[in-house]
Parts: sequence; structure tokens; C-alpha cells
Amino acid sequence: MERQLPIILVTCRASAEQRAAFLDVLEGETTVVFHNEVPEENRPEILEKASALLSWNVAREVPREDFARFKPGVLIQLMSAGADHMPFGDLPPSVTVAGNAGAYAGPMAEHILAMTLALAKRLVIGNQKLQHGEFDQFTPNRSLASATVGILGFGGIGRATARLMRAFDTRIFAINHSGVSTEPTDFLGTLNDLEHVLRASDIVVVSLPLTQATRGLIGKRELDWMKSDAILVNVARGAILDEEALYAHVKSHERFLLGIDAWWTEPFRHGQFRMEYPFLDLPNVLGSPHNSGMVPHSGEHAARQAAENVLRFLKGERVAGIVRPEDYP
Repeated sequence: MERQLPIILVTCRASAEQRAAFLDVLEGETTVVFHNEVPEENRPEILEKASALLSWNVAREVPREDFARFKPGVLIQLMSAGADHMPFGDLPPSVTVAGNAGAYAGPMAEHILAMTLALAKRLVIGNQKLQHGEFDQFTPNRSLASATVGILGFGGIGRATARLMRAFDTRIFAINHSGVSTEPTDFLGTLNDLEHVLRASDIVVVSLPLTQATRGLIGKRELDWMKSDAILVNVARGAILDEEALYAHVKSHERFLLGIDAWWTEPFRHGQFRMEYPFLDLPNVLGSPHNSGMVPHSGEHAARQAAENVLRFLKGERVAGIVRPEDYP
């Protein structure tokens, strides 16, 4: 009898590059089915047979009433690193969810460094002054040499950032869930050490996942712990920072510099981009449209890494990025 290969259902719309990556990793070991290519009347049957799903946002890709059809023990492997958009309350308890941890770490670390340097070197401000005919040669910019970099979230993105920042002879103070890492640091702690890290840091990078423990983590008190001329760069999720408190702090502290890549209201989660406060009117703020991981072939790399994690799941090996539903609202 011919061996029945496990079915992997790709629920997200895959680019040609991502499709090729999925097939390159999974074909021969599994049967890869693309959800959008299955006739609608046949989708419930495929869903019941799938051993794993490859998804961006399963709640938008599969009707919620069909969640009950998931095969017991199915893996939902996300293409995104974060899982805060997942409808955990609607999923059967036997479902395992894995984020695509570190899939975009390299380009995101570069983006963090670029934002930090652009802010420290006053590149945007200097360019704007030149456009208005002002040749401001003597206002000093900042050096990163010997600065202390506080990295909140020392996963793939945080570790990649630390490697780049060390080129400037910086000290690395980091926080992660366990307080343990194989990556060298000058200080490594947990969220219990947040005050120590914020007070010590010249540059603060937010690369934490958004969970119940980190939602609203940085508010007025935490901002007041920071140096008055600190540089803060957020590439994680907007909701980790209190939007109102952050705006008030940046507006009242002209030497405090802020780089925002992750916003509070974004199209992926909310269907639109909106700011409640005019951050981009402030000269000490630099924004980007949550595209820190979007470089050529990043989608292919993320697809390949996600597919490899699915294979490990099917073989009973250690699966990376498994998230705990109880960590999310």
C-alpha cells in the first residue's frame, strides 16, 4: 500500500517565490495544498485532513466556524514572527501555534541600526534645514561609540541587533523571558530588571513580542526612568508603548529621539493606518511604515524557515517559536 503523505495546507496567499520555497522544502515529505486553489466546496474536507497549516492570519484565511474542523494536534505555523493577532480563544485547545521566530531578524537589525544612526546624526533634521536654506554646520550630532544599548527582547532580532551594535564598541544590556542567552552581553536580565536597563541605556531598542505581560509596558514612569537624551527605537508592536505618554514625553524632551516602525493602528490588524497624536510633526521623531523586515527575498527566507519548522513538527523534533495561548489576551 502506498504511504499517505501528511497534508500541509497553505492558507495564506503565497507569492511565486514563497510557493517555490514551500515546495522545495516540503515536497516529497508531504502533500502541499494551496487553499486558494481548492474549490470552495472541497475546502472543509482538506481542512479536516491537514496536519499543519502555513498561515499569515488564519482568522482571515479560514472561516471561524471551520476552526472546529481542525485535525486534533494540528500545527498552525505562522509566517509572521509575532502571534498577537491570533484568535486563541476560538481555536480548539489541541492546536499548536508557532511563530516564525527570527525569520526577519537580519533586515530588521539593519533597520534598527539605520534608524539609530539617522536620529543620532540628525540626518533628517539636517536635510530639512538645507532644504530651507539653513546651513547648520555646528550643531553637534551624537556618536554611538561606547554607548550602552538596551535591547528589550533578546530573541532573533535582539541578538542580530547586538551583533551590529558591537561594531561601535557599545555595551549591550538586554532583557528576555528567561534571563539566559548564548549571545554575549554586558548585562542580561528579565522584565524584573527593566528599570535598571532603561536607566543605564543611551539607546533603547524594543523587539519584544506583544503579550499580556508586555502590553503597555513602557508608560510615563518608564519613560521618566530613561535618560533625557536617550534614543528609543520600536520595531515590535505599538501597543507595548503607551501612545499618549510617549507623545507627551517626546514633545517635552527635545533631546529625546524616537524611531517608530511599529504603530498602534496599522492596516494588517486594523484595516487602516491612524495616529492619535501627530508624532511625525515633531523634529525628534523618525517614522517608517512597519517595513523593517521587507527586503528582497525576505518572503522567500521566511517561507523556507516556516516550512522547515513544519518538517520538524512532523518528525517529532523540537519546534521553534511555539507560543503559549495563556500569554495572550
